[in-house]
Amino acid sequence: MWQAVYADPSVPLDRALVRQIINDQRRLSRRWLYPIARIVSRVLVALISIVKRVLPFRWMPLHTMDVLCVWFLRRFVSPDAVDLLIRHFVVETNLVNFIIRNTPVDMEPVTLRPEALSGLGDQAVVEHDVNVYDVLIALDDVPLVKPETLDFSQLDVPPLDAERGRRRLLRLDIQTALCFMNIPFSMALTVEEYRRAVHSIRFDDSFLEILALVTDDDTFRHWKLAGMSLWMDSNVDVPRMVYRHALVCEYAHARLVKLAGGAYPRDTAAAFD
Repeated sequence: MWQAVYADPSVPLDRALVRQIINDQRRLSRRWLYPIARIVSRVLVALISIVKRVLPFRWMPLHTMDVLCVWFLRRFVSPDAVDLLIRHFVVETNLVNFIIRNTPVDMEPVTLRPEALSGLGDQAVVEHDVNVYDVLIALDDVPLVKPETLDFSQLDVPPLDAERGRRRLLRLDIQTALCFMNIPFSMALTVEEYRRAVHSIRFDDSFLEILALVTDDDTFRHWKLAGMSLWMDSNVDVPRMVYRHALVCEYAHARLVKLAGGAYPRDTAAAFD
């Protein structure tokens, strides 16, 4: 199965990145712990949401949430999974900035491009979501047409420091890690802030449509899920949605790299078992 997934010619990603994603999904924690963590996370977050409607105050400072999440990533999550998480922040910023640079919006490019695990602190998760809203609001009444010349600058992903030399007690996969991290996230944010953060993922289809119009390339539309931004519902499997969101961003980013004339190399490592 894994060899077929790796060889799938429809996947536009760098083969080394595909191998990294597959290796993460093949971790024992993904097979045995994730199904349990997924249920526990959903139940706890639902209970927290209910109680917070009765006690509507911030239970945890955002700084504390950042510290807890970074500590958790350093001690309990595999370096490859941490690398994928840091990479997502860079990739999504690249997509947002591509739209800003290729449309007449009155907005400066965003600067959230962490290169190290420590960069995920300082409310990076909140800033990451707000950037999505800011660019969509800035696009109000802006014509979405392909410019005469597309600006493909800053599509690079710099070397990332996942602190591979640090001793870890566990090496969880990224999906299991997201389940556990969603709990302090729901505690630190107010009900409306959490709802806003979850809803930001529903704009994936919107971004794909914008990229299709700006580049005049229908390929972006192939990855839509028919997710409607008008559907206001935060009672969802957040870690699962976040994981798919990260993959969609990677697909869209890889397509932009190809349109820019770049090409991802083949991975020459041995085939999967």
